[in-house]
Amino acid sequence: MKYRIIIIFSLILLSGALRAQEQKVQNRPYTDLRSLHFGVLVGTHLQDLEFVNRGPQTITSADGTQVEQTIVTDQDRWDNGFTVGVLAELRLNTYFQFRVAPAMYFGTRHIMFYNFTQLDNNGNPTEKTQELKTAYISSALDIIAAAPRMNNHRPYVLVGINPMINLSGKNDDIVKLKSYDTYLEFGVGCDFYLPFFKLRPELKFMYGLTNCLDTKHVNQMRNGELIPYTNSVTEAHSKIIALTFHFE
Repeated sequence: MKYRIIIIFSLILLSGALRAQEQKVQNRPYTDLRSLHFGVLVGTHLQDLEFVNRGPQTITSADGTQVEQTIVTDQDRWDNGFTVGVLAELRLNTYFQFRVAPAMYFGTRHIMFYNFTQLDNNGNPTEKTQELKTAYISSALDIIAAAPRMNNHRPYVLVGINPMINLSGKNDDIVKLKSYDTYLEFGVGCDFYLPFFKLRPELKFMYGLTNCLDTKHVNQMRNGELIPYTNSVTEAHSKIIALTFHFE
């Protein structure tokens, strides 16, 4: 009996809350009925590289002797950057939209190289660092599934693909990335209906589907001492976590 009273009381509170929500004045009540609309976006992101290391490798020195070296490469932290872009969104039906969002991603990746063959005075592997600057042009293609609007907010989920063109990279970099990559992305967000525009904060997770490491880059290097570091990795996949604010 006690549980029935609690359930009935909870339902009464819930129905009262729903009635209160229904009575609230909606901002821009017809904005979601537009067949096509445009907007701008700004945001920040964290990026990481997932390396596959080669392991021990045989190095031939200038005098012809061969030495085995083990070098481990890692991006030892998530590095931040910023994002700017525009968007066009097509209304498919009441709950689904298709969005195209050309944008630019700017950032820097902190790459660490640990040489376990050459040790320092404390017995630790010697280290090298590389600040790998990145600038991507992207064009995300997303399907958005939105819940029914509740007063002046509307949550949603999304899934899509995001092809990117990499504009950065120099021949004297230890690690160089390919000029293209494709990401699988999924995320969540919420529409906030303000008096003059719609604000959409969105959290998105992106994972590179291809090996973004430029394995031919080693043939362009002039500094032979860095070649073992370049050859220390065979594969790399990029990961990005993006927090973006859309103004529509």
